[in-house]
Amino acid sequence: MSDTKTKRQQQRRRRGMTLIEIMVVITILGLIMAAVGVSVIPKLEEAKQDTARLDIKNIQSALKLYYTKKGKYPDTGTGLRALVETQNLDKIPLDPWGHEYVYMNEGGKPVLISYGADGTQGGEGPDADISSRDATAQK
Repeated sequence: MSDTKTKRQQQRRRRGMTLIEIMVVITILGLIMAAVGVSVIPKLEEAKQDTARLDIKNIQSALKLYYTKKGKYPDTGTGLRALVETQNLDKIPLDPWGHEYVYMNEGGKPVLISYGADGTQGGEGPDADISSRDATAQK
């Protein structure tokens, strides 16, 4: 009798998982993925903003080197192309959202701006402008 019980248990083990067990596992995996997604997506936007601030800082360093060589900053019309032409930058950089940084020469002071995720002036959250004028750009 115990041999028959053991054979039945072995046959059950070989059969694999039931449909209900598979559905429970898929549901649990879905809940885990949803929880991770909710916590990761806001961090991605924060990381893009931090990258833009770091890029602005790096471009400012290239502008200072340009100033040291030329005695002035590029005018607004020439913009960041001047840095590429003098080989301080390999190419005109794009912000983390794929837009060009806006460069302005305001009375001999260079200003760099990223218009954020929407690529237009103004906005809040991920659409907020990031500027070299902001104290947050100096992080």
